[in-house]
Formats: sequence, C-alpha cells, structure tokens
Amino acid sequence: MLAAVLLAAALSLAALGLAAGSEGWSFAWRAEWDLVSAIRAPRTVGALLCGALLGLAGAIAQGLFRNPLADPYLLGSAAGAGLGVVLVLAGAGAFGVALGSATADALQRVGLVGAAFVGALAGVSLTLMLARGAGRPTVLLLAGVVVGILMSSLSELLLLVAPEALRGRQIFMLGTTGYLGWPAVAVLAAALAVALPLALRFARALDALVLGEASAASLGIALPRVRLLMVSLMALATATAVAQAGLVAFVGLVAPHLVRRRVVVTHGPLLALSALTGAVLLLAADVAARSVIAPQELPVGLLTAVLGGGYLLWLLRQRGRP
Repeated sequence: MLAAVLLAAALSLAALGLAAGSEGWSFAWRAEWDLVSAIRAPRTVGALLCGALLGLAGAIAQGLFRNPLADPYLLGSAAGAGLGVVLVLAGAGAFGVALGSATADALQRVGLVGAAFVGALAGVSLTLMLARGAGRPTVLLLAGVVVGILMSSLSELLLLVAPEALRGRQIFMLGTTGYLGWPAVAVLAAALAVALPLALRFARALDALVLGEASAASLGIALPRVRLLMVSLMALATATAVAQAGLVAFVGLVAPHLVRRRVVVTHGPLLALSALTGAVLLLAADVAARSVIAPQELPVGLLTAVLGGGYLLWLLRQRGRP
C-alpha cells in the first residue's frame, strides 16, 4: 500500500516537475518540447534518482549502526566532498590567469563533479583506514567524526587563502538540482542500479544485526565483511548523489523514519521504500524550490534542511510527551 502511494506521488510530482518553469506553470509540453526535454525532464528524473540514493544510503547507515539518527554523511563523505570542491575552485582561481578565463571556467565546471565524488570517497576511505576496517562500529563512527572535522578545517584554511572560492562552495553546501542533465542522470541511474540490488541482497544481515552482534555472528554472518560491503554501498550512493546535487540535507535521515512510522518491515522492504521515499521528498523539494519565489529559485538543500529539521523537532516533541 505504501509503495503504491509513493509511486503515485512520484508520478504526480514528476508531472509538476515537467511543468514548473521560471515563468510559472505550463503543461503545454509539446509547444515547449525543447525546454522540457533538455532542462526540466533531466532535472526531474535526476532529483528522483538523487533522492533515491540518499534515502537508500540513510537506511543502510541506520541499519548498519543500529542508530535512528545515523545519516549518509556521518563517515566523512560530506566533508571530503566539500574539500574536493574547494580545491577545484581555489585551483581554478589560481591558474585562471595562466590558462585564460574561458578555459579555467570549463575546467572548473567539469572538475567540480569529479572532485566532489573523489573527495567523498576519500573521506570514507580515510575513515576506514583510521578505524582499521568496518569491524568496530563505535570506532568507525568516532573516526568519521575526526575525519569530518579534519577535512572541514582544511576547507576553511583553503578559503582563507582563496576567498574567491567561498561563493561556489556555498552553492555546493546548500545543494542544487539546477545543473542536472542527461549525463548526470545516466551516472545516477548506474549508481542506483549497482547499490540497490546489492543492498537488498544483504538486507538479511541488517535484520540479524538488530538482534545483536553475537546473535548475528551465531547465524553465520561474516560481520566485518558485510559491514565493509554496506559501508562501500553507502559511500557509493552518497558520493554519487553529492557529486551531482551538492549536500542535500536531511533526506537520507528522514526517509527511513517516515517509512518506519507507516509500516513495520524488515530491512529488505525498508531499503526499497526508503529509496522511494527519498526520491519523493527530494523531487517535492525541487518543485517547491522552483516555484516558491519564481522566477528565482531557492537552494533545494535549504528547503530539505528546514522541512527535515522541522519534522525531526516535531518527532522529538511527540516522543517527549508523557
């Protein structure tokens, strides 16, 4: 039932995404086919795929660490992506005179996506190195905090040296779906096609972890290997989404919560439903970001942060009542 509702919501929001433009709403898709096919359609599909990757990564993180407050960015991926972006922006400013402004701008546009992806994976890899693998969840979380602080500090230091990179980094930190095109959609779809089936295949290991590590080990589950695989899938999903849309906050954290409040499921359905919920949440935020103050746009990550944070505050207040 929940899956049917989410699919209907996704289709409805997709229609709105194809109609939402800088001059208001327009459903004359044939008359505006070039605009719809080149800009609105890839942005709409890309927002769905980004949200699905973040929702999947959030569900993996919460199941893996048995912590409902775990989110996809807790192992240093966000700070690593931010550092990669600042490095590219600062480098483009430093070499812009030598290369020429047009060449520097082209390299910057191409390099930001790759730098964010590599930086996110580097952050998670450094966390795994410090924790000496994924066998000890508490140590892994602490290592993620350390890596996040370290990489964020390096980003701030670079911004002191190259303050011209501040604006570009701010846009990345707020998150945006405005630059999604068909090549980005292909990358996002490929990452989801890899991460989701593998996560579903090993979802029973997350079910066993609910019973405790000793019980899971007694069932014959190779916990270190499964944890490493799940961390790798989480890193792949998060890095791909962040590289294409920036740091979109709260989608990965809130999506699994919304699913658990509606249905009680094992981790197999939870992973799939969280991905679908994340897709709906991000596309809804994207449509709203395009429409609230049109012809201008709001950063989609700003909307998800406000709405997601408000939802969590309401949830905490509900649970705190006697």
